[in-house]
Amino acid sequence: MKTDTQLQQDVNAELKWEPAIIATDIGVEVKDGIVTLVGEVGSYSEKLAAEHAAQRISGVRGLAIELNVRLPGSSQRNDVDIARAAENVLSWSTYAPDKNILVMVEKGWITLTGQVNWDFERRSATDAVRHLMGVTGVSNQITIKEKVSAASLKTEIEAALKRRAQNDAQAISVDVKGSDVTLTGTVHTWGERNLANHAAWSTPGVWNVIDNMSVIY
Repeated sequence: MKTDTQLQQDVNAELKWEPAIIATDIGVEVKDGIVTLVGEVGSYSEKLAAEHAAQRISGVRGLAIELNVRLPGSSQRNDVDIARAAENVLSWSTYAPDKNILVMVEKGWITLTGQVNWDFERRSATDAVRHLMGVTGVSNQITIKEKVSAASLKTEIEAALKRRAQNDAQAISVDVKGSDVTLTGTVHTWGERNLANHAAWSTPGVWNVIDNMSVIY
């Protein structure tokens, strides 16, 4: 198992290696395998890139993001311009049904509301707007219309886990209440954890996924 010092060195190296990040603007703190990223970045996209870079490091047990987005003057846009840009990009998106999605912007922060049929449509809407110039953050409050029985949800999710996360599927417990799914248990990599979450979110009728899984190396 890596020490906190080794993890800090690895995360710093990964941040420097990632071309979408200005690593000198980000500080890395590690305690008991929990990585905290602190500092200021020039865009929301850079903030996400830093988060993903840290998640790629083997041995990271948890991640706390304390990064502020401070837009340079050339990247600043007023809320009206950002809202128009978001509506336009959603209208051109293949997977995000723009007619069912409402865009609200406050101080550069985009909030998406509305209803769609599938989780991939929710995620596609976020992906479509989060890289727009002037955006400081995105809140996805889009809900999913379809409802199915809890027993059916549990069966479909467990089957998906066996297909996608074979190594850790037996160690993951699926609890369904209404349209909410809670995943508990252990996985061995962040990749397996992401696969398990994706399997749950990809099941028709799921409105919310609570990730209580632990990464054990």
